[in-house]
Amino acid sequence: MMIQDRDNIDIKGKNVVILGLGLSGVAAASLAAHKGSHVFVSDQNNSQDLVDSLEELKTLNINGELGKHSRQIYEADLWIISPGIAQDSELIVKAKENNIPIISEIEFASWFTEAPIIAITGSNGKTTTAHILEEMAQTKEIHGILAGNVGIPFSRMVLNDLNNPNAKRVWVLEISSFQMEFIIHFKPFISIFLNISPDHLNRYTSMKEYISAKMNMCSNQTKEDFIVYNANDNILVEEIAESTSRKIAFGLNYHPEAIFQPNQTKIYNEKHATLIEMDEISLPGKHNLSNALAASTAAHLIGISNNKIFSVLSTFSGVPHRLEKVAEVNNVTYINDSKATNLDAVSVALQSFSQPIILLLGGVDKGSDFRSLLPHTHKYLKTVIAFGQAKELILLAFGDAVRSTSAMDLNKALTLAQNYSQPGDIILLSPGCASFDQFDNFEHRGDHFRDLVSSMEINQ
Repeated sequence: MMIQDRDNIDIKGKNVVILGLGLSGVAAASLAAHKGSHVFVSDQNNSQDLVDSLEELKTLNINGELGKHSRQIYEADLWIISPGIAQDSELIVKAKENNIPIISEIEFASWFTEAPIIAITGSNGKTTTAHILEEMAQTKEIHGILAGNVGIPFSRMVLNDLNNPNAKRVWVLEISSFQMEFIIHFKPFISIFLNISPDHLNRYTSMKEYISAKMNMCSNQTKEDFIVYNANDNILVEEIAESTSRKIAFGLNYHPEAIFQPNQTKIYNEKHATLIEMDEISLPGKHNLSNALAASTAAHLIGISNNKIFSVLSTFSGVPHRLEKVAEVNNVTYINDSKATNLDAVSVALQSFSQPIILLLGGVDKGSDFRSLLPHTHKYLKTVIAFGQAKELILLAFGDAVRSTSAMDLNKALTLAQNYSQPGDIILLSPGCASFDQFDNFEHRGDHFRDLVSSMEINQ
């Protein structure tokens, strides 16, 4: 099947195999069926959710299998794979030997839309930046829609647009490194690079390989396209140096290539006109100022007015599972930061408060070095409660630098935290790990934490 020439891709009548029946797999299968392909889905798990998804897809004449990958998956003209499947897995190696083209769901969806794409990646801050930008991209002329690595598959949104075309569409996509491992034509009009720090080192053999996957995002860009980058991140500055795209900086210090500059009291533009006073920005924290500058820069590039940018910055108060205040019970504040799945994000969370913190840390280790959190033990961190699969590693890393103990799961960790807490404390769920030992995803983990806290409130 010819897929090298994007303008002439035709999947009608072709055998398209979808590996992985999560949200993006179901959406890709539906889009492929809409385009006239013979679709076969395969997932080695067989949970009830997957059984329900497969039943639903059968109404679109889509066949599939659960609990195994049979030989049928190799009778394919194209594979669309789940981000969960590593590029060096046996499945992938065998497919390559059979000359089966392999792409990601993000790549697949991008074949069927001509609307401009703003793609956002980085080790931290992607979700917040994407939500801010989506709000800014709501005007008479521009109808922005958020999709990608935020639990909203790009394929589903593209299919909606094929059924109900919208000439004012602009895509705001949150992109993970996994989604960029198998791309061919994917080309954002604006690539936003927020930062690069060690993450997913259980998936990549080296930091270099991880960075390379991230940088794939701008690999098809031309000199007509933009790269919006964090000038405070030396790795990024070095990585984009060779690109011929138009480079626009943002950062916490003055930079001649930036559209918006921050100082102690305000953000101002190239004409030295004030965009917004610092005390008018709704979202607290230095990291969020960086996210706000990235979103504002991209919004400006697609023609969003400063008034609209100001309006969003002064009202946007955050996204669920990211430093989200859940409740205050007996003068103890409960914060849900379940989206913190790496240690840089935990570090940001610990720097966001100036009260004693009881930290709930744990889940599935991603190859992180928990000792990187030790500098925080001299500040407000008073207790660490480790839970889940990584608990022993965490206790070992902290040693006696701070009071630390462990619990089997999040429920028991929260009970311990309450026993240790005093009025004025913060109980912070900022796990720094993946959630898959006990939960479907970080949202499930955060929702569970919220439910536990609200049942405590009721019992007060």
